[in-house]
Amino acid sequence: MSKTLQTSHLSLNMIDDALVDSFLNYLIVECGLSDNTIKGYKGDLRNFSNYLHGTGIKRFQDLRAKMIVSFIENEKQRGLSENSISRCLVTVKMLYKYMVMEGQISVNPMSAVSTLKLRKYLPEVLHYNAVEEMLRAPDCNDKLGIRDKAMLELMYATGARVSEVASIKVSWINFDYGFIRCQGKGSKQRIVPMGSEASKAIRRYLQEVRPQLLKIEDDEPLLFLSRTGKKLRRENIWSLVKKYAMKAGIRSNISPHTLRHSFATHLLEGGADLRSVQEMLGHSNISTTQIYTHIDRKHLKTTHQKFHPRA
Repeated sequence: MSKTLQTSHLSLNMIDDALVDSFLNYLIVECGLSDNTIKGYKGDLRNFSNYLHGTGIKRFQDLRAKMIVSFIENEKQRGLSENSISRCLVTVKMLYKYMVMEGQISVNPMSAVSTLKLRKYLPEVLHYNAVEEMLRAPDCNDKLGIRDKAMLELMYATGARVSEVASIKVSWINFDYGFIRCQGKGSKQRIVPMGSEASKAIRRYLQEVRPQLLKIEDDEPLLFLSRTGKKLRRENIWSLVKKYAMKAGIRSNISPHTLRHSFATHLLEGGADLRSVQEMLGHSNISTTQIYTHIDRKHLKTTHQKFHPRA
């Protein structure tokens, strides 16, 4: 059973089951959270949903900031500990960030909760040597291994989200300039340098393997295809990342998001400026520093070549 399907049985009496399932699937596929963590988040959201329902709110979108204070007081009266309340608020805040990201709301009511000490989930960062082992894990004597090598190299070279990797089209690659186009949340597109190692791996995949996998010609065919010539789904990519992490001897909870976070961390550790890294990650709202300047593509490529270990 795929990771995406595992949350469906958890939905019970929510004011918006579809939204909650979509959010939890995002946390599983993009962030690699464990089943136990997801169940905890589900319980938090059910608790919050029950409170909203009791106040007459029928949609998460109708939340107002002042209701959060009432919710906190209600939880205290129910005898919940400060840690339990804080954890629930973290979950709710993550949900509303997701709703903003998905374009379901334009203003985040949880942003007003600024005095609470909310922990933030950060995926594990791999040491560069561990990444190297993982990138060497695919068998390049096998056609699917060549595909997987190209995919892993691209993910680490660009920091692309798993959903972005699954939707990349061949026409979005520019080998002459060393860039690839990624389409992120809200259909926002960005141009990201891909480096020499990823370029080499993708070229080989395109020349030797993809023509064998392609069954139906499209105007703008997807880059990564399954063995049957269909779209390589993000759940498949998630499983492949886990597979090669295990093959490389990495036993911790690895997900596609781990490569994305390692990409950013390794760049910053190498001396890259935060603004350029944010631009490459496509985090348009992650920091107010992004509104001050626009990084041109030449600067992005220079930064990538200077600081990325496989550029």
